Amino acid sequence: MLILAIESSCDETSVALVRDGHELLSNITQSQIDIHAVFGGVVPEVAARSHIEVMVPVLDRALKQANVTWDDIDAIAVTYAPGLIGSLLIGVLTARTLALLKNKPLYAIHHVEGHVYANFLLEKAPAFPILALIVSGLHSQLVLFKDHADYQMLGQTQDDAVGEAFDKVARLLGLPYPGGPQIAMAAEQGNPNAFNFPKAKMQGKFDFSFSGLKTAVLRQAQALCGKGHDFPSMQIAGLLTAAQRNDIAASFQRVACETLVDKTIAAYHDYSPASVVIAGGAAASQELRRQLSERLPIAIEYPPTNLCTDNAAMIASLAYYRAKKQAPVDPLTLEAVPSLSM
Repeated sequence: MLILAIESSCDETSVALVRDGHELLSNITQSQIDIHAVFGGVVPEVAARSHIEVMVPVLDRALKQANVTWDDIDAIAVTYAPGLIGSLLIGVLTARTLALLKNKPLYAIHHVEGHVYANFLLEKAPAFPILALIVSGLHSQLVLFKDHADYQMLGQTQDDAVGEAFDKVARLLGLPYPGGPQIAMAAEQGNPNAFNFPKAKMQGKFDFSFSGLKTAVLRQAQALCGKGHDFPSMQIAGLLTAAQRNDIAASFQRVACETLVDKTIAAYHDYSPASVVIAGGAAASQELRRQLSERLPIAIEYPPTNLCTDNAAMIASLAYYRAKKQAPVDPLTLEAVPSLSM
């Protein structure tokens, strides 16, 4: 079964073709990072306009790279939730139109669940039950997958997602957007044990919280600048030395990743899954991968970076397994849903 998938939930326009849920024929992604970097974050209206401009060229490139025609394609899949409403609408309307024009079945896919299926594009697919750590700019959660379309939410962030925390700490330190890669580069020059930032103690055993960690970073930076708590955070970066900035970045990254890994290890011991996977944009973090590999008692295979960030290949993979269990949706009635929990 050959599926063409469209992903446009935030600031990446992506089209992919995947056969049987694992054979990747093409995966073309047009990033908007350079566009939004000047604003220090994603601007929803700008993102939607960019999707409109590049959707058809990206679609054409994906078809050419896969060397297929519409006669070869069995179905269309699209991210319909969650995400920025304007961005989602461009992808959903494109998929609806193509499904009607080309007379193809249409499958609506949840973006966050789709991230887990980047791991099914690896040479060896993970075995069920799967413990999935899903981490990105908007999501931080632990999910136990018993089978395809059969999962249990174990825990999730109660405030900021870990990727959002990275972006905010990077902005505090005067580092460019996106924050994750910039924090990682600064951390390479810093001492990860320079500051002993706290980890939140949560009522839910597998829940996360990063707001306290973020505040602790702010207070430490203010103290290094010799300023009080009422000192404007936007002025801190200019007063920190390069060494101080790097030490804060390294210490923050260590504690943020330890928070995620601590919960993952606890869940592993409680549920004894056959496989553990990480998914989402923050899954590209080398520090997170290092800590997880060192502490997990089983081997873990990591998806390449281009399959951790938003991409249509993961959507196509999930759609293949969904098509085995669920009927397609009506392209005349499918709507974009900006907020929808797994």
